[in-house]
Amino acid sequence: MTKVATEPVRIAIDAGQPVSGLLQVPGDARACFVFAHGAGAGMQHAFMAALSEALAERCIATLRYQFPYMEKGSKRPDPPKLAHAAVRAAVKEAERRLPHLGLVAGGKSFGGRMTSQAQAEMPLPGVRGLVFVGFPLHPAGKPSSDRAQHLREVQVPMLFLQGTRDDLADAALMRPVIDDLEVRATAAWIDDADHSFHVRRQSGRSDAQVLQALADAISAWIDNALQPSR
Repeated sequence: MTKVATEPVRIAIDAGQPVSGLLQVPGDARACFVFAHGAGAGMQHAFMAALSEALAERCIATLRYQFPYMEKGSKRPDPPKLAHAAVRAAVKEAERRLPHLGLVAGGKSFGGRMTSQAQAEMPLPGVRGLVFVGFPLHPAGKPSSDRAQHLREVQVPMLFLQGTRDDLADAALMRPVIDDLEVRATAAWIDDADHSFHVRRQSGRSDAQVLQALADAISAWIDNALQPSR
């Protein structure tokens, strides 16, 4: 399949300087995923790029974007207020550029958590669901469910893609969090995957196969999330 071109974009943020984005839109796109990066690597990280390409093959557009701290080359994540403003600006840009497509938002780790916090605080216009590519439930070695409390305020469907070896989301704690959200939440567990969705050789599959499974799960979930309300 022909690789879908990636278009550089600039995203204006009310609370700060503009940031960079990467828009990837297959010709037959049926939805757009506003896709935020994790705390330690920006939008051009190999995992972000590969998952965006896999989604394009499944007719899903993506808008990847930088948080302001990453745009400046800093290692210290933005305070929540600024991160939330970046999420809202990216969603607004996706809606402006692709008004005919249904929107979902979320991201890898930190990016997904900042998106859900923004949604819990005030619904993101046009966003029909949230996708967490490894929700960071707690810091490594400090198991807790405190970071999930705001999820109860999110009223749109949520997809949690989680690895069973994720040291930032102990499965014994993460499963009850997802169950507590009832019909709003769907979980796709990747056996043996860590927080980076790396699997060991003895798991019986490769990282590349895991990435395709993630894209399949997102694609199938989007088909349900974007169904008209009955």
